[in-house]
Amino acid sequence: MACLLEAPLRISVLSEVTATSRHYVDRLFDPDPQKVLQGVIDMKNAVIGNNKQKANLIVLGAVPRLLYLLQQSSSSLQLRTECAVVLGSLAMGTENNIKSLVDCHIIPTLLQGLLCPDLVFTEACLRCLRTVFISPVTPVQLLYTDPTVIPHLMSLLSNSQRTQEYITQIFSHCCKTPEHQTVLFNHGAIQNIAPLLISPSYKVRMQALKCFSVLAYENTQVSMTLVNVLVDGEQLTQVFVKMMQRDQPVEMQLTAAKCLTYMCRAGAIRTDDGSIVLKTLPCLVRMCSKEHLLEERVEGAETLAYLMEPDVELQRIASTTDHLVAMLADYFKYPSSVSAIADIKRLDHDLKHAHELRQAAFKLYASLGSNDEDIRKKVLESVFFSLSPPACVVIRTHAHVPMHRLCFLQITETENMMDRIVSGLSESSIKVRLAAVRCLHSLSRSVQQLRTSFHDHAVWKPLMKLLQNAPDEVLVMASSTLCNLLLEFSPSKEPILESGVIELLCSLTQSDSPALRVNGIWALMNMAFQADQKVKVEIVRCLGTEQLFRLLSDPDTNVLMKTLGLLRNLLSTRPHIDQIMSSHGKQIMQAVTLILEAEHSIEVKEQVSVRKRISVQHFVLLLHCRMEFLHFVRVKSVVSSDESTHSLFFFVVFFPLRRFASSPTSPMETQPRSSS
Repeated sequence: MACLLEAPLRISVLSEVTATSRHYVDRLFDPDPQKVLQGVIDMKNAVIGNNKQKANLIVLGAVPRLLYLLQQSSSSLQLRTECAVVLGSLAMGTENNIKSLVDCHIIPTLLQGLLCPDLVFTEACLRCLRTVFISPVTPVQLLYTDPTVIPHLMSLLSNSQRTQEYITQIFSHCCKTPEHQTVLFNHGAIQNIAPLLISPSYKVRMQALKCFSVLAYENTQVSMTLVNVLVDGEQLTQVFVKMMQRDQPVEMQLTAAKCLTYMCRAGAIRTDDGSIVLKTLPCLVRMCSKEHLLEERVEGAETLAYLMEPDVELQRIASTTDHLVAMLADYFKYPSSVSAIADIKRLDHDLKHAHELRQAAFKLYASLGSNDEDIRKKVLESVFFSLSPPACVVIRTHAHVPMHRLCFLQITETENMMDRIVSGLSESSIKVRLAAVRCLHSLSRSVQQLRTSFHDHAVWKPLMKLLQNAPDEVLVMASSTLCNLLLEFSPSKEPILESGVIELLCSLTQSDSPALRVNGIWALMNMAFQADQKVKVEIVRCLGTEQLFRLLSDPDTNVLMKTLGLLRNLLSTRPHIDQIMSSHGKQIMQAVTLILEAEHSIEVKEQVSVRKRISVQHFVLLLHCRMEFLHFVRVKSVVSSDESTHSLFFFVVFFPLRRFASSPTSPMETQPRSSS
């Protein structure tokens, strides 16, 4: 049975199937083995570089016949090898070709072929497998279906440089999850691949390096093991450092820097280690310069952002290394009208992928400005110049010197960083929008910038627009940023309130995503801090007591804590307490009692137990809600030394009297949302 292409493509391809293509397939069924072999060889020569011919042969059913011939022990080794070569050539076509090959079960057939002891045939099967697995449409899980496959691939690593190159490349493309990392690690990937880093073949060294980068990513076990590995008597980290030297290919420098970055983030290398501060970080900054290709600049910036994200000192060092902040400005005007790209195909490629540079720049700016106020200021003061074509001007240097004509690029427009971020929030690429809002979130942690740049550029408007219709990943970051814009000292708070944001935030608290529920209730908590009575009443009305009860019983502790914080901010002054408690007092006190009775942490119960001013008319209501709980707490306090229990007992008995205290506590303190 023929392996068919996707329906739209199949119709167009079938109309162009030629008699020559059918002749190639017909020869595969000849009873003479020599004619079959020659037919396969002729097919191999016909499909090289010819995607149309590849598609024709797939439609005509060549793949099942080739796989059949490859599996037959009666076929000669030469025929089986040629079949594997043709299948590898077919796999180098379009993604639809790959899908058709996978549907014909090419992967298990080739894996079975690896049991053959013949090296040439094994290399042909591995080369075809490599081509299939590096395609994004191939399910990588197929490599892990049979538990005997990985150990067998490990055993083949020593056969030849080609088997080393193909197998490590397969591993690097098929290691996508922590489970995959564990499987490879448990089958000796580190011990078997480490010696390949000093192979005489550059391709082998490069693929082994890439394999280590995917193994170490966010994996503490692998990273800790790598630190102690010796390669030819030298520590593996020092091997990576040598690979970052300027005389090495850029691809190798960048991949080695990624390995050390991932090991550092996994806790295997200290952030103040010389291999990080003096080697890895400068190498990644160097990758961001405009002398490198677009892909290299994108990967360098994103890796650097990941490296220094949690470490303030690395952020400070990076911000002063090779004028990094100014260097990133070029990411937003690439390729420029004066770009030195001679290859028109390369220029076309870069024009299509220029948004990736902007995405990487936003990520790096976000990481740079996540903690240090001076760096945030430097980032926001970055100025971007828009250049017009050359214009001629005439200047006179001295009175006795002839006049000279000079050509220069006119500066027609300037934009600062906040302008770029606002523009990024409305870009068509979802990844750029996410990176832009991540950058905005990082900068919003500055009190000074909330009061100045965020207000001057009315950032809340595009942010609110983004919140209306966005995927969850963007919505999480945008709502987190909104939490900071709703802080009491933010000038944006009032216009945001007037835009009707309360209903939006209340809807977020009903989301299935815990992160969105946390952000929704957190924003309401910030909004309620020292707010007018009208705002507080509107929050209670929109949220509703039923939803409030659901949030107070939420399995996520963060949601519960922020809901209690909201209650504390709502009940902050006597008039507000009187009005809210008069209409919702019984429900609120029932909810509080349920929390006290439930198995919660000390932090949660302390949040409930904070002193409040309360009116006399609610004294009876409070006692009524607490009497049946009083006995439970008293008994527990006798048999337990838990400090929280004794605190609760004190709270139950004396809480109503605290309204008479001379210095009542202030409402819940509000803090800027930290990076998620």
